Amino acid sequence: MADTSRLCSVWLGSETGILKGVSLTRKQAFNFCNTSHLSRDQEVRALCWGDPDESELLVGSADGTVKTFSTEKGVFTETRRCGDPVTDGPFTGLAALMSGSLSVVTCVESGAVRVWREDGGDEPVTELHAGKNVCRMRQSPVNRHVVATGGKENGLKIWDLQKPESPVFTAKNLRDDWLDLRRPQWVRDVAFIPDSDKVVTCTGYHQVHVFDPSSPQRRPVLEVEYGEYPLTALSLPAAGGTVVVGNTHGEMAVLDLRKGLVRGCLKGLAGGVRSLQCHPSRPEVASCGLDRFLRIHGLEDRKLQHKVYLKSRLNCVLLASRDLGDGGGEGEVKEEDGGEEEDDVWETMERVEEKTKRKTTEEEEEEELQKKRKKGQD
Repeated sequence: MADTSRLCSVWLGSETGILKGVSLTRKQAFNFCNTSHLSRDQEVRALCWGDPDESELLVGSADGTVKTFSTEKGVFTETRRCGDPVTDGPFTGLAALMSGSLSVVTCVESGAVRVWREDGGDEPVTELHAGKNVCRMRQSPVNRHVVATGGKENGLKIWDLQKPESPVFTAKNLRDDWLDLRRPQWVRDVAFIPDSDKVVTCTGYHQVHVFDPSSPQRRPVLEVEYGEYPLTALSLPAAGGTVVVGNTHGEMAVLDLRKGLVRGCLKGLAGGVRSLQCHPSRPEVASCGLDRFLRIHGLEDRKLQHKVYLKSRLNCVLLASRDLGDGGGEGEVKEEDGGEEEDDVWETMERVEEKTKRKTTEEEEEEELQKKRKKGQD
């Protein structure tokens, strides 16, 4: 398993509780789990890197556990419980803090954001409440102790985990519409715009908002609408100035964050997008969702570069910082161990091919003569 895990440059979590690694150079996918004990309780809800070297992967499951997976050894090395799924709900965000010893930041649907240390025992060292119905928590890539949260009727909030008493920034709702009716809020995903203090969000009402905490204005400084269906995920390309969004109907687009225009659409999807991530250094974006496919699109030509079928509905995707075409190792790779997902029946069945025999002109003429004779006899 260690040889296969080093080859993988894309990692995905599925509804069936399987951690999947994909090698794009070999066009192969590998399952890393105990397939004899699979259940919906182990559904993978969040993924993040556990260290800067990307040798460890943190996997947040629906049963309230966070597992540590070693990409060098190809096995799970540690499991710890980080909350009660009955009272807290599933994970909506997962992050790692590298200050001194490793700390894990978790966020659940009920709004509890907790910091867990390796030597801190079963109790969190820091806990704050971000409000109910939290849909997403994201960590700032620059200030690792800063996170953003948002959800349904729960606007954007930015928190400093070193000062968890109150949020650093609380967004204000949009102005009432032309009928003086309140406009609902539903933050589905969040991202910190690099080289600035701005934060971009997408909503369940097909809106993209840009907030600037450094300005006195707490409402969005930019508001863009895309499509007619709820937006579910977003990610920021390495080039900057744009954002990639996806919705529940399998539509993906690149939006300009300066002018609010649609730069282009990424086609080829057949189901709702649940997660997408842009490569940290290359113009590429990975997406996954309900249609069970991993897709890699190029952002310059907007063409589909890779497409891998993974047999399960996918919840989250995580890219390695190295080149996605880099195998990361040498050696022979065996076929994917699919466990319960593998169906060998179709492979063992014989292939039947029917050859349609085309009638000659003589046969057609004979058939016509026979039909005429029958009509004459009648």
